[in-house]
Amino acid sequence: MLTLDKVFNAQSVLKKIIRETPLVRAYGIAPDCELYLKPENLQITGSFKVRGSAYKIAMLSDEEKQKGVIACSAGNHAQGVALAATKNGISSLICLPDTAPISKVEATKGFGAQVCLVPGCYDDAYEKALSLKEQEGYTFVHPFDDENVIAGQGTIALEILNDLDNIDAIVVPVGGGGLISGIAYTAKQIRPSVKIYGVQVAGAASMYNSVKHSQIECLDSVHTIADGIAVKQPGENTFRYVNDYVDDIALVTDDEVSSAILALIEKQKMIAEGAGAAAVAAVMFDKFALKGKRVVSIVSGGNIDVTSLSRVIERGLFQSGRSSSLLIELLDKPGQLKDISRIIADCGANVTGVHYEKGNTESVNGCFLRIEMETRDYAHVHLIMESLRAEGFKIV
Repeated sequence: MLTLDKVFNAQSVLKKIIRETPLVRAYGIAPDCELYLKPENLQITGSFKVRGSAYKIAMLSDEEKQKGVIACSAGNHAQGVALAATKNGISSLICLPDTAPISKVEATKGFGAQVCLVPGCYDDAYEKALSLKEQEGYTFVHPFDDENVIAGQGTIALEILNDLDNIDAIVVPVGGGGLISGIAYTAKQIRPSVKIYGVQVAGAASMYNSVKHSQIECLDSVHTIADGIAVKQPGENTFRYVNDYVDDIALVTDDEVSSAILALIEKQKMIAEGAGAAAVAAVMFDKFALKGKRVVSIVSGGNIDVTSLSRVIERGLFQSGRSSSLLIELLDKPGQLKDISRIIADCGANVTGVHYEKGNTESVNGCFLRIEMETRDYAHVHLIMESLRAEGFKIV
């Protein structure tokens, strides 16, 4: 059973393993509320996952420790289990799909785990882990649906409540539900007035759908840049805790998550993965009634691949109107580009790309000109469009 005593015990056990991440006041991200960030992206493994994994492993019997632990993950949970097992002098085996990024495979090995690459997807790796568990007698460390794992994640709430008074709400990303279960249970026991809000991405809304329909549901597929919370089905324990202690759950889009990642980089100099930025996205895009409130958003992890980060930044720039593209239909004659460039420059934007395209225009002598620009926001883009139209240019 999950108890408050167990969460406090987890806090004591974890002192030598995890890093207590201090709250950071965020400026310029959500001006309508007083926003603080809990930067678990600065955790030792780059994610909160090590808290639950380490407490679960610390609570094993001597016999279980001797046989070692096994887990299945393509990311943060793998690294958390690996580090926690190594710190406790226990062997660990992590089953990973053979499609997992090399960087994550090497990071898992770097924390002291053996890695078993399994052909196929996550589900194949999961089945392999369960098979090896039965064969070798390993203890399986579940990524979220385990009382000790949930208690370990609950230590985040203890740190938040100790660091900051008069909190109105804590906003938490949700995948399988281990993180929000621990935080919600702990916070509600200590300070029942604090609102707990969960955030899922629209492409992986398993907990959201389950709560709305009052029964656990399994998605056919998940598709999102927030791979850390791309879970097809919530756990039985976590579904119960979310129903009992979470005040509301909302959905964000991949574009909103991309904008939040970009905002964290620019405003806070903080790198977050998709899952880590989901709670910030919910606050940025007013998914909950938080105006004038003191709010804490959990930045749950920062393990994002560099190539993915560049694509996310580009998407975030488009989503926020910082980067834009206009397709202009015009007559193919000298001087057109000069006039267009002058108008854009007079509006204070910067042209970053010009592409000449022939196509099916109204005029035989027509063509298309695609202009890529750096702009301030959507209002700036609209100003440029209206200025071009005012001088007779047709925006397609």
